[in-house]
Amino acid sequence: MRCAILGFATGAACLQSSPGLPDAAALAWLACAAVLCGCLRYAAGAGAAGVLLGYCWAALLATLALAPQLSAADEGRDIVITGTVDNLPYHFDQGTRFNFAVERVQDARIQVPPRITLAWYTGFRDSVQQVGDVQPGERWQLTVRLQRPHGNANPEGFDYEAWLLEQGVRATGYVRPAGAQNRRIDPFVTSVANLVERSRATLRERILRALPGKQYAGVIVALVVGDQRAIDQSDWKVFNRTGVGHLISISGLHITMVAGLFALLVSSLWRRSFFTRAQLPLLLPAQKVAALTGAAVALLYVLLAGFGIPAQRTLYMLAVVAVALWSGRLANVSHVLCAALGAVVLLDPWAVRAPGFWLSFGAVAVILFATTGRTEGPATRFWSVIKLGAHTQYVVTLGLVPLTMLLFSQFSLASPFANAIAIPLISLVVTPLALAGAMLPAPLSTLLLTLAHAAVEALALALEAMSAMPMAVWSAPAPSAWVFCFAMAGTLWMLAPRGWPLRWSGAIAWLPLLAGQPSHPDDGQFTVTAFDVGQGMALLVETRGHRLLYDAGPLYSAESNGGNRVILPYLKARGIDVLDAMVVSHSDADHAGGALAVLGEIKVDWVSSSLWYDHPVVHAARRHVRCVGGQAWVWEGVRFEMLQPSLASYDEPALKPNARGCTLRISARGQAVLLAADIEAAQEAQLVARMPGLLRAQVLLAPHHGSGTSSTMAFLKAVDPQLALFQVGYRNRYHHPKAEVIARYRIRGIARLRSDESGAVQISSSDGFVPHAYRREHQRYWYGH
Repeated sequence: MRCAILGFATGAACLQSSPGLPDAAALAWLACAAVLCGCLRYAAGAGAAGVLLGYCWAALLATLALAPQLSAADEGRDIVITGTVDNLPYHFDQGTRFNFAVERVQDARIQVPPRITLAWYTGFRDSVQQVGDVQPGERWQLTVRLQRPHGNANPEGFDYEAWLLEQGVRATGYVRPAGAQNRRIDPFVTSVANLVERSRATLRERILRALPGKQYAGVIVALVVGDQRAIDQSDWKVFNRTGVGHLISISGLHITMVAGLFALLVSSLWRRSFFTRAQLPLLLPAQKVAALTGAAVALLYVLLAGFGIPAQRTLYMLAVVAVALWSGRLANVSHVLCAALGAVVLLDPWAVRAPGFWLSFGAVAVILFATTGRTEGPATRFWSVIKLGAHTQYVVTLGLVPLTMLLFSQFSLASPFANAIAIPLISLVVTPLALAGAMLPAPLSTLLLTLAHAAVEALALALEAMSAMPMAVWSAPAPSAWVFCFAMAGTLWMLAPRGWPLRWSGAIAWLPLLAGQPSHPDDGQFTVTAFDVGQGMALLVETRGHRLLYDAGPLYSAESNGGNRVILPYLKARGIDVLDAMVVSHSDADHAGGALAVLGEIKVDWVSSSLWYDHPVVHAARRHVRCVGGQAWVWEGVRFEMLQPSLASYDEPALKPNARGCTLRISARGQAVLLAADIEAAQEAQLVARMPGLLRAQVLLAPHHGSGTSSTMAFLKAVDPQLALFQVGYRNRYHHPKAEVIARYRIRGIARLRSDESGAVQISSSDGFVPHAYRREHQRYWYGH
């Protein structure tokens, strides 16, 4: 059975990396093959049957999930819908975001998916609108504009489209200003799901009301109802650098603790009923009552947690143990783990894509492996507990290093010390206080929540000190498959049970994992990665020994931008912790929006920009140089030339920022790329008049995202590119690139790639700039649906 379950999870994982879904006939053949494999009497047959069944099951659920779809013709139309708010709304500075279960569409000809996600903004274009106080379970009539699921597609980036698919969300959009048409119809629609979500909202509101303006109120909310969205990015940085991020949620440890506490309490009361007339143990053994209580409490807590993967895993494991106790059969721990694995993948095949899935099950599996055959000599109960806890922390810390490096390209050296403090404090003090405070009446609730917050504040001070240590985190490029497997084999050797020879020698297998260096081009060559950042620009240029970031993407919200959402994850996965230069072409938010995030996270030797000296990016730079036409430098045989703006342009304050866009040409061995920022027709004409010979380039970053004010025919003729890159957002409000601009490129026979269609694009001078489009080369079955 264990082989079949492991195979089932493997099959589901294979489907999630598939470029397409099998048709009905193929599924039927695969199902028949699974039955034939299952008839074999060996473990290999069970495993093969599990792989095929897992693949078929995941494909079937994926087909059903993709079926509800908004038509392309209905994107961007005003649609009046009626439905219920079916999750915990997220309130941010610009409005509210929530999921909406659609019940009825006013225009019956329009097919709207049954579950969508909506944003209701306080400001709409240049006007202000009143945002409704939406609560879970309410029925509303809303006028909305929708689009099909679409997210940025980048190497090492978060796959928003896959995440929406897992949530059952098949369209996204926003609420339109519609006056009385946007109205609440019913204050609550009764259902189990709505009741759970309303309870979560009530508890969250109680906590926030008791801790107004407190820095770590979001942490308390996360521990009670699993909603982490109110935790600041700066706090997450500290938690992740110290390796305690897994505790800032309703984790398996918390669920087990709470379930065990209630099980022990009810079991004790049940046994003591002998002293009353009830004599309940004669009706039902206390052991079975404890098992039932623990499972019920765990289920309730997991529902409040939002049903995350670590919580699911713990719930299913506790359920298997409860069934074993109820039936009087002892359950092998490995059977329990496999049963939980099978249940998670059966109910949510997309769970295999989440890092938490692998870290959660990996931690338990490593503990089981390392404690097999382990016995303790006679000792006091206290020291036995201390030794067990220390050994478990040691095992988990070492055992998950290869997996953590594979998933995050870093691991926390401060983690063992931070967790030694954080685990008992969060699990035994903060979580019980927070739960009790959220549910008990005032003023007792306020007192308990204040104490819980004070404990988190004290912990945060210690974590901040650890996070600030120079060697708090070890970073290296994400390992290749063979490096990961080699390191994992060495890790298992180190954690083998006592008696295994030379266990320390397993550490040698970590050397390729920890000592990896970022890849780079050869001398006289360069590569360019044009990120998919939506409506904005961001490109990484690499030579053998240097790296330059050209623009840093747009500002999405107060805490989200192209820097921290796209660029930094890519740099960390590559093991890049230093940039030699960053060019911020001009001050528009779609170019400079992520610059501060990049400057705050990694070392940038110098910044070149057309920004005024009082701009925050200039103040944050270690060294700032104004970009001016005529500047040039050479890195490993690759020449960088700044063509625009002119020095005189800085004496004209009335000029638009676009007119001073830093235009950079990069060339080596007759191969060139021209990065033209947001220059417009006037600047293009100046470049054509002053330096027509310097404009020649095989690749052109389309000026101003393909706006109607740029890409004149004279400019295109002077550059004469073979390939043009358009960095644009999906269905952007400016309708870039303009149809007339695309026509000019088509007339010139210039190949075109748009980031909203191709995702990130990588090109290299070594192969003549053959484009590698991320969506095409990493196709997944949910793209384009």
